[in-house]
Amino acid sequence: MRITMWQAASTGRHFVGSRLRNGVTTQARGLQSYATLCQAASMHDLPLTLASCLSERFTSQARGIHSFPMMFQAVPTHPLPQPSGILAWLAGDEPSNVPALYEPMHGIHLPPHLSSDMKPGETKITKLKNGVRVASENSPGPTSIVGIYIDSGSIHESPSVNGVSHLLERMAFKSTSNRSHFRLVREVEAIGGNIMANASREQMAYTADSIKTYMPEMVELLVDCVRNSMYYDWEVHDQLVRVKAEIGEIANNPQSILLEALHSAGYAGALGQPLLAPEASLHKLNGEVLIDFVSRNYTAGRIVLAASGCDHDELLQIAEPLLSDLGGGGPPTPSATEYVGGDWRQAADSPKTHIALAFEVPGGWRNEKDSFAVTVLQTLLGGGGSFSAGGPGKGMYSRLYSRVLNKYEQVQSFTAFNSIYNNTGIFSIHATSGSDFVPYLVDLATKEFIAVATPGEVTDAELQRAKNTTISAVLMNLESRVVVTEDIGRQILTYGNRKPLSEFIQGVQSLSLQDVSGVAQKIIATPLTMASWGDVVQVPRFDQVANRFS
Repeated sequence: MRITMWQAASTGRHFVGSRLRNGVTTQARGLQSYATLCQAASMHDLPLTLASCLSERFTSQARGIHSFPMMFQAVPTHPLPQPSGILAWLAGDEPSNVPALYEPMHGIHLPPHLSSDMKPGETKITKLKNGVRVASENSPGPTSIVGIYIDSGSIHESPSVNGVSHLLERMAFKSTSNRSHFRLVREVEAIGGNIMANASREQMAYTADSIKTYMPEMVELLVDCVRNSMYYDWEVHDQLVRVKAEIGEIANNPQSILLEALHSAGYAGALGQPLLAPEASLHKLNGEVLIDFVSRNYTAGRIVLAASGCDHDELLQIAEPLLSDLGGGGPPTPSATEYVGGDWRQAADSPKTHIALAFEVPGGWRNEKDSFAVTVLQTLLGGGGSFSAGGPGKGMYSRLYSRVLNKYEQVQSFTAFNSIYNNTGIFSIHATSGSDFVPYLVDLATKEFIAVATPGEVTDAELQRAKNTTISAVLMNLESRVVVTEDIGRQILTYGNRKPLSEFIQGVQSLSLQDVSGVAQKIIATPLTMASWGDVVQVPRFDQVANRFS
């Protein structure tokens, strides 16, 4: 459509004219509003001078509007007088005497800035006469986290009755000798608290958080649930039904299945026992079994009460009367366990095949230097799913991403992970693809293990990035009071004290390429453990894969 210059000019004049008319109408309406305010001022006995000035100003402005020709109203030759005073301040036409937000207010004294030489919170530990350890770290903030950590897990279960720890996790915060389950829940809700329990292979944790005002109530509630649980038959039966349903859900979760399979195939003894209650053991579990297990394992020398965000003396004053009469008992006798390696396969109706290759981490957490290197090694390998919307923080620059996931579209996931315990652990690569690609998938995992164990394969830039990422992840996690409390409790159970954070950072920063390749060589020198789930027909034979690492 063509538009002539004359048509464009006419359109422009029409637009300007309508804008001018609209502007005049708006300003006239505004003057009427000012006149109404002036009349109201007169009715409320405002000074005559103010009323008369307002009336005169509004009248002169009205004359000025009607005296200018229409063609000059777009750019008036003389600025119109603007209202001032109280009404102008209310209308926002003049700045007020209130200071701007970036200016300090008169008479308000700000607290001093934090000094640059502040030290991190100190972890204080007190051991009661019966062996219970009470530890805390004070930190600013409105909330506090309290946890009871017990040196008890699935490794302490009888081989004939597995799943006790799993059921104890489900039975946490049920009826005690002092509270019904209903009353317990209502008490926690009344103070806005949050409670949770977690069972693992070596330790059990009960935690609660609330605002600091209710810290004493949360400590008393936790101790009551740990020491005085009744384990009524109807509550146990109800939770066994839920455990059975949970087992059914896990059967469709390949990652959880493979993690359990790596332990059952790789370890002989305590660590080879299942953490999740086997369905075959459910009929053997009851309240009496739970009471017997708790009486043997929840002893004073194996319990740590840890807290974050509270004063240590106040915590000790509350906890000592509640725990000082608990029966003694030192650290448990180490359960017999041995890493042996092995193969586990389960066929399932799935178009995908999940495989995991794992080796032992000798020494576990108590071999501190190697545990630092293993942590960095996992970050170095990294990996993830075939789709990720993240950048470096999502592991996009890790070796498994850059060398596998970005090159082979058949690979749906390729991830390094570890499960480390006090004296041992496993390091694994978990991978997923279609069944046709499985032989190549196993080959890729094998090559990546061998590559990080070969001196010169990992560059200094890759190692530095992995070390920085590891330190960053730990520091960010420790900003959470929940993580701090767990770190205090679990470190005291493992080492007997809490290691300074600076020690971890220095240990990671001091790692060299030789340290990382050296710990990788130690890992792949142990027996192979292999687990697969799904369409396992084309998974290579175990001895063929194991020979690759000989």
